[in-house]
Order: sequence, then C-alpha cells, then structure tokens
Amino acid sequence: MIFLYWIFSQLSFLIYKTVSWFNPKAALFVKGRKNWRKALSVQFENKIQPILWFHCASVGEFEQARPIIESLRDRNVSVKILLTFFSPSGYELRKNYDKVDVVTYLPLDSPTNAKDFVEIVKPDLAIFIKYEFWHYYIQALNRKKIQIWSVSSIFRREQIYFKWYGGFYAKILSRVNQFFVQNEESVRLLSTLGINQVIKSGDSRFDRVAEVAKKGAPIPLAALFSNNKQVVVAGSIWKEDIEVIIPFLKNNPQLHAIIAPHELKEEYYTIFEKEFLNECLKYSNAKEENVIGKRILWIDNVGMLSRLYRYGKYAYIGGAFGKGLHNTLEAACYGIPVFFGNKNYRKFLEASEMIKNGVAFAIANENEFQMIFQNLQKEEIYHDVCSKAIDYVNSKTGATKMVVEAIMNKLS
Repeated sequence: MIFLYWIFSQLSFLIYKTVSWFNPKAALFVKGRKNWRKALSVQFENKIQPILWFHCASVGEFEQARPIIESLRDRNVSVKILLTFFSPSGYELRKNYDKVDVVTYLPLDSPTNAKDFVEIVKPDLAIFIKYEFWHYYIQALNRKKIQIWSVSSIFRREQIYFKWYGGFYAKILSRVNQFFVQNEESVRLLSTLGINQVIKSGDSRFDRVAEVAKKGAPIPLAALFSNNKQVVVAGSIWKEDIEVIIPFLKNNPQLHAIIAPHELKEEYYTIFEKEFLNECLKYSNAKEENVIGKRILWIDNVGMLSRLYRYGKYAYIGGAFGKGLHNTLEAACYGIPVFFGNKNYRKFLEASEMIKNGVAFAIANENEFQMIFQNLQKEEIYHDVCSKAIDYVNSKTGATKMVVEAIMNKLS
C-alpha cells in the first residue's frame, strides 16, 4: 500500500504539471511550490522563538485555524508561526495574512520533501487542521519526535480509515499525538482503531463566526439598502441555486435580496438583471443616492459575505444542489433562519445539527422554499427559530480557548 501511495503522490504532481499549461489554478499549484527549500531556508535560518506550524488544506480549514492563531497573538505568546496551504484557493486568498510570520504552499508529500521540510523549519509543534493527514510528513515529524496535533477534525464511518482495507491510512492516524475532534462520534470511531489520545473540543469555526458577528465592521451601503425591509441574503450561490431563488423572489415581491455568488461570473448577474429589469444594482456601483430604490444588491467582490448576513432577515446558503454546501455558520450566528438545498449537505455536521434543532431548512425546490417561508411569516414561529439559532451557536463555542491553552501548556 505504501508503494501505491508513493506512486499516486508522484503521479499527482505530474498531472498538475501537465494541466498547468492550460489551467490557471493548476499553474499556481505548480509555480507556488518552486524553489521552496531556498525560500524556507532563508525564512527559518535563525531560530529564536518556538515555531508553530499550522497546515490547512484550503480556505475553510483556514477559518478553523484563524481563531486559534489570533488568540495566540492576542495573548502575546512568543512564537513564530508558519501557515501552509495545499490548495491555491487558500494560499492566494491568505498569502498576506499578517497574523503569521510565513505563509507558503505545502510541498507535495514525498519522503525527500517531508524530510527536508521538517529539517529546515524545525517546528516545535505541528497542527494539522481537520482532514489533512500526510504519511511522509507525519513520518518525518515522528522521527524528529515533534508532536502532531489534529484540530477541529471530524470523522465519519464511511471514511477509508474505518474500512477493512484502510489499515495503511488508519496507521497514519495512530501516529498523531493528539486529536481535538468536533463531536462524540469522532471520539467513538477513533476508539475502534485503538486511538484514545482524543479530546472532544468542538469546532473552532464557531468561535470565529461568533467573533465576526460581535466585532465585524459594518457595511454602510448594505445597511442603507436593507433599512426597514425584509431581506434575504443569498450567499455563495451557484446556477442551481439561482434557479430556485429567482422564482421565489418573484412570488414574494415584498422581499429584497443581497446576492453574493460563489464565483464572480457576469452571466449570473445578467440572469438577475434580465428577470428584475432595473431593480438590480452591483455593489461596486452602489452609492447612497442610488441604493435605496433597488430590490437586488449584487455583491461583486470577495471578503464581506460573513458580515452581510447581519442585514438579512433570512439566509440562503448555496452549493448543496451542486458539489457541496458552503458555510452555514456565518449566517446562523446572526440568529436568522437558514435555507439550503436538500442534496449535498449531510457531510457537514453543523448543517444536519441545525436542521435537527429547527434552525435550518433543507429544500428540494422553490415550492418547498415558499411553503417554509410562509410558515415563518408567523411572528412567534420566526422568533422561535431565531432564538434557537443563537442558542445553537452559543452552545458550540469554546474550542479555541481549549486548544490555545493546550498549546501554551505544551510550550511552557
């Protein structure tokens, strides 16, 4: 199995290199990993402080690492922090993140790469966020007796670690020194592999979204647009979501909408512009004098969605009709009902929990959307859902404090 793993890791790089000729994302993936040894050798030439290494696959995992990193900085803990990404999506968005000392791509997992990386960086603690378990990196860290922690990780029975043929991957998990997992099911599943170095801490993303809801900077134009109106904020939407949202808005002319597409495609805006004629306005063109009379505020930038939900009375989260549901917590923390498609959401624990707690609603089509929405027009039902949303988020906070205190104890 280890030979197949090695072959796969080598082939994956060749595939990325080939695809990079015509795929911009693959090109970033390859280019970002060039000359990494030289760059890291300069950045880690002199070790003065303890070094913490945080590794995230992409943007979502970064949002789980972020509250931990920022809490360490707020406490003035004397450490040098390295942040690595596997995906260009994460690296390109956060390569200038000022709370860490170094941001870089993680070189592909191979015996030589892992050995050289660990010897150059010399981390005092390696923290892998959620799903990232790389065989050669874990092996290299073990050999140097450097502790490996898995933070905000979550496990499901259908994963390869728990299959009869998953022994090689289960062994990788057994080499992790400490797990901070999201739920009791993960504790139980790891125990079936004889892994008991596990603490149920929860998901640090809850701390992050709660902090944004509490301290996030206001967006004056969005506040002006939504003033005294019923607004639905539709975040990270795809074409499949648009096909549900447009007829829903047409059936409810009293509603206004803030729309933030997952990808800034002009064709998506054109669809809305065609359906709603002169009622659409791009955020980039919005001014105090023209925002009030519009029905659709179209967000044509990246980075403000988590703060936009505060201006909504309802939220619709995109992605579940396609590859997978996007972030629902960013909306729930503002205490509003949350809608999303009824297909690809089950692998996201919080989505299922929110449905169970009466905070979120998975819909099959516009008719179901309309039916649930009509029920929420009853004031007592609406306020009950809002109250449950706040209670749900508050009940899940605290993971960051637990992990940060463990880090400080480790470094002391």
